[in-house]
Amino acid sequence: MHLLAKPFLAKPFLLVALTLPFLPTGFGQERAVNKALADSPKAYALFGPDGRPLAWPEVVAQAADADVVCFGELHDDPVMHWLQAQLVRDLLALGLAPTLGAEMLEADDQLVVDEYLAGIINTDKLKAAANLWPNHFTDYHPLVDLAKEHGLPFIATNVPRRYASYVYANGLEGLDALSDDAKAYLPPLPVPFDITLPGYDAMLAMGGGHGGETLPMAQALKDATMAHFIASNLPEGAPFVHFNGAYHSQNREGIVWYLQQSRPDLRILTLHGHLQSDVAVPDSSALAAGDVLLITNENMTRTH
Repeated sequence: MHLLAKPFLAKPFLLVALTLPFLPTGFGQERAVNKALADSPKAYALFGPDGRPLAWPEVVAQAADADVVCFGELHDDPVMHWLQAQLVRDLLALGLAPTLGAEMLEADDQLVVDEYLAGIINTDKLKAAANLWPNHFTDYHPLVDLAKEHGLPFIATNVPRRYASYVYANGLEGLDALSDDAKAYLPPLPVPFDITLPGYDAMLAMGGGHGGETLPMAQALKDATMAHFIASNLPEGAPFVHFNGAYHSQNREGIVWYLQQSRPDLRILTLHGHLQSDVAVPDSSALAAGDVLLITNENMTRTH
């Protein structure tokens, strides 16, 4: 009976093995995954200025070789926020220690940000003391916490909004009347201003002439201030990764223009966020907006 039991007991296991669904392994598994991804909705795609598709590692390599990375985002785009954090993680994985900075934090809150990074104050105290955007904790606080986790500086680069409002009312020349304490949160005066730059000229046109040139002047003050605090906090051997609205760095204007006025030697990489229904075919008019065009699906759920 013992000899007969062996083949009898083996039959159920054989039947089970034969009825298991085919599970590809190795190269077959990779091909199956790639086909499944190709047939699935696309969240984003990356392109160079010439329309050539880019892989994410290529973008990381370009960022690692830059002095400054301007990541031009759409403020409510979850994919862009995810990739911002992923870029920092991938730079860290390369052994780099980038300095981070953001339009969404104003220069007079730097002390509060530093105290949070150092563990002196908690999240509640940061929320109470700093002038945070409404979507800070969903979209930007993860970046601040990433800096805190890895001991990276996080620079509050934007001008305090009261001074942008002041320029809208009084023009850039009005900044001379501010105190020395106030000027500590500004770029060196006088702030250069070129109304013929397409971005500022378009803003003037969009305003219908209301307020004259002071509307784009207020925008220029933000750009110049961000450029100033980026240039003042460049790390050694790693890029300064700056998170800003796409308009502030598109076509290498705005922040980039001001950086080039003071530091023409800097290697600056711009990523430009753009929405399309079909991410696989870039809008030709958007290709020149950045060194890297980041297209995300316009049907993606927004963060706020």
